[in-house]
Amino acid sequence: MKTGKVDVLLGLQWGDEGKGKVVDVLTPHYDVVARFQGGPNAGHTLEFEGQKYVLRSIPSGIFQGGKVNIIGNGVVLAPDLFMAEARDLEKSGHDLRSRLHISKKAHLIMPTHRVLDAAIEASKGKSKVGTTGKGIGPTYTDKISRNGLRVGDILENFEEKYEAHKARHIEMLKSMNYTDFDITEVEKTWMEGIEYMKQFPIVDSEHEVNGLLREGKSILCEGAQGTMLDIDFGSYPFVTSSNTICAGACTGLGIGPNRIGEVYGIMKAYCTRVGAGPFPTELFDETGKRIRDLGHEYGAVTGRERRCGWIDLVALRYSIMVNGVTQLIMMKSDVLDGFDTIKACVAYERKGERINDFPYNIEEDITPVYVELPGWKTDMTKMTSEQQFPKAFSDYVKFLEKELETPIKIISIGPDREQTIIRE
Repeated sequence: MKTGKVDVLLGLQWGDEGKGKVVDVLTPHYDVVARFQGGPNAGHTLEFEGQKYVLRSIPSGIFQGGKVNIIGNGVVLAPDLFMAEARDLEKSGHDLRSRLHISKKAHLIMPTHRVLDAAIEASKGKSKVGTTGKGIGPTYTDKISRNGLRVGDILENFEEKYEAHKARHIEMLKSMNYTDFDITEVEKTWMEGIEYMKQFPIVDSEHEVNGLLREGKSILCEGAQGTMLDIDFGSYPFVTSSNTICAGACTGLGIGPNRIGEVYGIMKAYCTRVGAGPFPTELFDETGKRIRDLGHEYGAVTGRERRCGWIDLVALRYSIMVNGVTQLIMMKSDVLDGFDTIKACVAYERKGERINDFPYNIEEDITPVYVELPGWKTDMTKMTSEQQFPKAFSDYVKFLEKELETPIKIISIGPDREQTIIRE
């Protein structure tokens, strides 16, 4: 029997690793690109032909003509934000209507979910998680508590269903004494977004995906956020509300685990984090600021400054393990081009004890144990093959491969799709 393949691409750190660019680079090798979790809190930035695009809900394969792109059941979708994003792409000449498919089982982010997000975050005081305020958490909460509103619901008796869900949310907000809000204008745009979504194929995506596999098609699954933000395996409670790991591709698209082939794990040559939560290798000095400025480390969705630090190999080994990563992809190598010394955290220390495995709690008394390596002090942004890499950089790559016991197959040396070196 003819069967296709499913490969998964996901982030190994705290998000913002550069997944969008890599999906765009890899898409020519696949028939289908499918997003399997997350919502508009994820911003995937792509740059090519002098243009810059930020995708929030639409899969990053949309720019490669003729490919089917699927928004899977594990995604939460805001109709108004989806409409704005899709219209921007249509203005730039990209036809979406026929090749962007939306799962009936994807959950809808309602205007009141955003209000609930703000109310819940405000109630936490100093223990804020640092959400993007897009209503992602409350939407997944409704999903898990079996109170969700799904894309398939827009096809029949929708207004009645919507009003019932809205009324329940308003009662919840009253019980929290959070009543100073007005969603009138947002709601109008949101409803316009609902009508706009109806112009796209709304499908039983699990049947579509498995049907494509039976036809021998190849599928690239695109994750959002990063492994260390996974609801189960991330730095809880400072995490997102979905499974960002490889297993999430199975539940977020309806794919059997035996279908998974390659697992591409994306990492930066250093490490960043947005929002609250522990970050063992964070730098609070001029080096951290320099990395932020050189790497333009500001959130694609929120514009918030990203916290920056050296690469954390303890966390990366853990991410590789829980995802079953087969190939590594290293982004933003060029950001470190000018440094005299590069540091890599190879272990943690707590109360005089060395810790090699990622622990249950990294919030207290964790000191990174660093190895120092010489910098390459070379502008790599114009290089076109790994043979041109300076020896110090090649040594850094070999060091990482040895520590992580996984090959680094792709290296990014700049934001453009052309600035990508595929290693033999």
